[in-house]
Amino acid sequence: MTVTGIFTALIIGLIVGALGRLVVPGKQSLPIWLTIVVGIVAAFLGTALANAVGVGTTKGVDWIEIVFQVGLAAIGVAITAGFYGRRHVHH
Repeated sequence: MTVTGIFTALIIGLIVGALGRLVVPGKQSLPIWLTIVVGIVAAFLGTALANAVGVGTTKGVDWIEIVFQVGLAAIGVAITAGFYGRRHVHH
């Protein structure tokens, strides 16, 4: 993977992760790096899912693929926040 590819993955991960966080109700106590990781994973999985159901490449903006990515990011953020919150409880 090139430096440009890594940088692009980080930006997409940040955007998809941030949108996923916005969709999840309540406050999530995740650090930004973990949000980016969840976003990158969700972006890859969302693209794979969109390609699997035949909507990965459409004319114009691939809205269905973006919805898949953000939806998976929201699920990932909710699950990760649950695990992360339990492990890092401050008393």
